[in-house]
Amino acid sequence: MRQSRPPSFIAARENRWQYAAHMQSDDPRHRSIRSFVRRGGRLTPSQRNALERYWPHFGLDFRPGMPPLPGGFAALKLEIGIGNGDALLHMADADPDSLYIGVEVHEPGIGRCLNLAHQRQLDNLRLIRHDAIEVLEKMIEPGTLDRILLLFPDPWPKKRHHKRRIVNARFRDLVHRALKSGAEIHIATDWQEYAEWIAQQFLGDGRFVNRGDAEGYIERPEYRPQTRFEQRGLRLGHGVWDLLFAKK
Repeated sequence: MRQSRPPSFIAARENRWQYAAHMQSDDPRHRSIRSFVRRGGRLTPSQRNALERYWPHFGLDFRPGMPPLPGGFAALKLEIGIGNGDALLHMADADPDSLYIGVEVHEPGIGRCLNLAHQRQLDNLRLIRHDAIEVLEKMIEPGTLDRILLLFPDPWPKKRHHKRRIVNARFRDLVHRALKSGAEIHIATDWQEYAEWIAQQFLGDGRFVNRGDAEGYIERPEYRPQTRFEQRGLRLGHGVWDLLFAKK
């Protein structure tokens, strides 16, 4: 369903933690602008315990270059901004032949995801607790990803905040570098103007092939689960837009 509507339902209700991006400045005195705001958020005892106990197995510490990954997987897929981990856990559980890496800066969400990954024994899931743009720049080797997922990033709806949006020229460069030939980036948003912004960014970049309709949109793939907030929004007539672009 694609309808214009009031400010972002899913981004506002789920508080997707506004995942990392930089806008580069020609003036070195200017601080890079990020597309996320770090939120304190209290860790529950269970989440804190998960970070202490399960991070050594499921966690990948940020560093230049990717540490050794478990072998035997047919594909490597990356989700930028996992929120509370629901989508990542669903996809990893449903697709055991792929290794999924989730990037997030919000510790409560990471703690929750670690607990559930341990409970479900999902050995095809790894987490990175860091700025996603720096992960793409410094950890992901060129031409190694089979899919990148960016699900409900903060739309930064006010015009003066558009510079904070993660989808920009630098992001496209990093996505193009990280993807294998023919591999795809899948973006979903519940903010129509942001969907149009994203479509324009990729439709105007000759390095990518549009997998959607003339406007860049696709129907929600089966592999992307609906969150409870998305389901509620759809019942209320709110729109969700999925976009899919492949590296030439």
